[in-house]
Formats: sequence, structure tokens, C-alpha cells
Amino acid sequence: MAHDEHNRPRRSGAFFLIIFGALLFVISPSVLSDDPELGAVAIIGGFLIGGLGCYLHFVRGRRKA
Repeated sequence: MAHDEHNRPRRSGAFFLIIFGALLFVISPSVLSDDPELGAVAIIGGFLIGGLGCYLHFVRGRRKA
């Protein structure tokens, strides 16, 4: 087909960033309970990584279309 390339899923790391950020956000409080500062940084980092993945996957993809 002439437009077969439009039907293929795009390979991007955005979905990986969403999953990694969610895992970091959920698991870090229990694993890093000994050091509250590092746990807080991990929670914020997980939130930011997941937010970046959501932006790359949903928002930026909608703007191009």
C-alpha cells in the first residue's frame, strides 16, 4: 500500500518514561524510607519523568497531527 508507513506504530521512549516514572513514584517511598530527603527527591523525580512521558506521548503527538 502507498501509505502503509502511516499505520505502523511509532517507536518512542515516551511509554517507557511513563512506566518508569510511575514505578519510581510508587516504589520509592517504601524502598527509601530510611532517607527521607532521597525519598522525596525520588518521588518528585518520578512525577517529573512520568509527566515528561505523558507530554511526549499525548500532547506533542496531538500537536503534530
